Amino acid sequence: MGLDPGLRRLALGTLLAAYPGPVPPEWAVDLVAAGLAGHTLFGSNVHDAVQVSASTAALRSGRPDVLIAIDEEGGDVTRLAHATGSPYPGNAALGAIGDVALTRQVYQAIGAELASLGITLDLAPTVDVNTADDNPIIGTRSFGADPESVAAHAAAATTGLQAAGVAACAKHFPGHGATVADSHHELPTVDVAPDLLRQRDLPPFAAVVAAGAKAVMTAHIRVPALTGDGPATFSRAVLVDLLRHEYGFDGVIVTDALEMKGAALAAGGIAPGAVRALAAGADLLCIGAKVDADLVERVVAEIVAALGDGRLERTRVEQAAGRAADLAAWTRTTDRTTATPTDLGYAAARRAVRVEGVLTGLDRSLVVHLHANSTIAEGRVPWGLGPHLDATEQIRVVAAETDPADLRRRAGDRPIVLVVRHLHRLAGGPELASALAAAHPVAVVEMGWPATWRPDAVRAFVTTYGASHANGRAAAEVLGLAR
Repeated sequence: MGLDPGLRRLALGTLLAAYPGPVPPEWAVDLVAAGLAGHTLFGSNVHDAVQVSASTAALRSGRPDVLIAIDEEGGDVTRLAHATGSPYPGNAALGAIGDVALTRQVYQAIGAELASLGITLDLAPTVDVNTADDNPIIGTRSFGADPESVAAHAAAATTGLQAAGVAACAKHFPGHGATVADSHHELPTVDVAPDLLRQRDLPPFAAVVAAGAKAVMTAHIRVPALTGDGPATFSRAVLVDLLRHEYGFDGVIVTDALEMKGAALAAGGIAPGAVRALAAGADLLCIGAKVDADLVERVVAEIVAALGDGRLERTRVEQAAGRAADLAAWTRTTDRTTATPTDLGYAAARRAVRVEGVLTGLDRSLVVHLHANSTIAEGRVPWGLGPHLDATEQIRVVAAETDPADLRRRAGDRPIVLVVRHLHRLAGGPELASALAAAHPVAVVEMGWPATWRPDAVRAFVTTYGASHANGRAAAEVLGLAR
């Protein structure tokens, strides 16, 4: 027997799916017509503005109020500019500048671009307080390590996005900034008392709630004092007692992708995870990036089965679907502002650059780009100085496989500019930088999360607070190497 049509539609109303390729397949549009809350766009869905606009129009042909979401954080996490890098600096750079009015402007500009393409929900801003220098997944996505500063920028970013008519989704509740593991691959643990969370991790969430954020995203992290052995995404104590009751949030609670190991391993799969998230108080379930029609139907079937066997109450699912529907209605009726000039991000990135040491004499350098892996959140987005250099020679190397003597010979009498990302934790990176600086003029351009470690004897240390296209341009300019 098939599923009850009413229950199927109810379950679909809680789901954010996805689809492969630049053109929405027929099944993706059919699911929207059948009640699916919406789809999330990833880099594989984005070729250019004309194509994205056609895709969102196709999805709206299924239902005009479909939610169309995207992870467009600016900085190191961009889907619209995944082929080139974002024209905006990310949160770490904005936090370093310290101008909340600028943060609002940048996010309003991002929101205006999304709105012009028919995208209605931005899975941003990241409002985690990055207190762990070795955090492998947040880093430059954070406004910083100070809760008060992060809270101010988080509120500004939320206000900016929503002024453009795009719903903001602040993430990752109750805070992913103190982790040293990536929830895409495992379940990180933050073993602290709730009072420390309130002081360190939660002020930005209080700020975005006060700013009227339409959505908040859950974290697949374990806080034993609140969540026991499971992630916050499956914890009623976190989602209802803390976020709803203590912090007064009445918008949509969105899960981080249920395909991530931090959730899927804990639940025994995506479909059981969907049931557990709904039972805990989540409203809109992000299935993930690798989605097809069969997976959506399996998740729907599991939700409907849970309604029948008592794991879920119908009123809870109706509440979740109702909140998602209310969010979709807001995106159709809210006022929108126009776009901001396109050079805003580049000007902001220049303001973020910090220089320690002396930059003179670097205009005839050998630029050495050290390979660094990207996170799943970042994806394979180009970074570095390459697109911005004049006639300066650039080579790309793997730090752990490179002999510093070979680089010195290649440079000859030219200084060396090392372009890096998270140098302090790059395999072989600190050793290579120190060995080069001990016997050769070296400047380091750090485009990742800045740590306190510095190589001995380095001539200059330049921090960009991110690796976006705008950050790369700003670094090339300050070094005197830009076209």
